[in-house]
Amino acid sequence: MKPSRTPSLLASFRNAFHGLRFALQTQRNARIHLTVTLSVLVAGLGLGLTLTEWCLIILSIGMVWMAELSNTVLENVVDLLCPEYNMLAKTAKDVKAGVVVVASFSAVLVGVLILGPKLLLLVQSLL
Repeated sequence: MKPSRTPSLLASFRNAFHGLRFALQTQRNARIHLTVTLSVLVAGLGLGLTLTEWCLIILSIGMVWMAELSNTVLENVVDLLCPEYNMLAKTAKDVKAGVVVVASFSAVLVGVLILGPKLLLLVQSLL
């Protein structure tokens, strides 16, 4: 195997964005997360979140994206190392998908706690 040299900073960022593009092109759930992310960011801008609320929202969004992207990594590595069906491979994939579910539910709760009251006030003011 040929020894690799350390890539330039620009190449590292290019590779990272290639990975994001790969996830968005190949993973339905990543596209769902992107839609929800953009919706929450637009809602947050419209509702005038505080700095603390933005921090919590951004951390929650980041947590979900990290879980989703690392799930994609695990799925690809498992498929590479074990292309045939294997119960341990299935379990690893299922547990990692569970991590995404936990992160997503946590983010939804943060969103409901932060955006919910503001959306209720907005709806009440329109009625």
